[in-house]
Amino acid sequence: MNFQQLKIIREAARCHFNLTEVANTLYTSQSGVSRHIKELEDELGVELFIRRGKRLLGMTEPGKALLTMAERILTEANNIRRLADNFTNSDRGRLHVATTHTQARYALPGIIKEFRTQYPQVQLVLHQGSPAEIVSMLLSGETDIGLSSELLADYDEIAAFPYYSWHHAILVPRGHPLTELPEVTLEDLSAWPLVTYQSGLTGRTKIDAAFAMADIEPDIVLSAQDSDVIKTYVELGLGVGILADMAIDSVKDSNLVRLSAEHLFPANTAWFGLKKGKLQPNFAWHFLQLCNPALSASDIQAQVFSTGDIQTPLHYEI
Repeated sequence: MNFQQLKIIREAARCHFNLTEVANTLYTSQSGVSRHIKELEDELGVELFIRRGKRLLGMTEPGKALLTMAERILTEANNIRRLADNFTNSDRGRLHVATTHTQARYALPGIIKEFRTQYPQVQLVLHQGSPAEIVSMLLSGETDIGLSSELLADYDEIAAFPYYSWHHAILVPRGHPLTELPEVTLEDLSAWPLVTYQSGLTGRTKIDAAFAMADIEPDIVLSAQDSDVIKTYVELGLGVGILADMAIDSVKDSNLVRLSAEHLFPANTAWFGLKKGKLQPNFAWHFLQLCNPALSASDIQAQVFSTGDIQTPLHYEI
């Protein structure tokens, strides 16, 4: 048994058992991948994959058990490589952070500026993606830290830490009839075309759930990935905006009116996530502490290296 075989087992699961993609990912040949799988199965004396002819359809129970072990072994091997750097290069290196547009645009700039001041020799690489893409990057090791309001706290393989709580707000042009109401209801909103986030982004699930519970079908005429697009189309008169409250700037958006929606939609929590079991450079722990000073390095490490699914009930408002 060798590391290449374990990498093939891991990538086979990630690539939905497409051996051509596995070979491309590992910079090898498809015949080499097939040979490694056969040699490993022969050595272990069990079949690891469910097959139809030469095609792989899934993993057998022994294969699933081996996949879990392979993930852990490969993670620990990577930890060993990182170990020396953590002691010899504690203030230099590269930190990958994956996040959504809204968090990158509105929540992180101040934190990143402070981090760069403290660690000028650390190259910070910011990746933008959907919550599902962020989870995928964390689990594959492509990024060190993920930030999103969705999914991160739902995976056992990810240690999730709260960043801050936030609410949705309603945004309308000045003079809009909704501004004359003492309090906007879901029924009031349903009378107007709405502009908000795409499904699965920036709390859209909670918006949909609130309307569904009230048995109201909203008229969502445009769904966007980022808050700036929503504000642009609200300004053009396309509809009433529902967006993250931190995305509204009282100066830059002075031609628009912000209305409270805290009574309509539940609060959201932005979470940071790290892959469990993965050793991080010391400056990665400090990055999280800048975001949530209530967390200590020992709190973070205890959860990252725990074997259980522990959620730390801490909240930090900005």
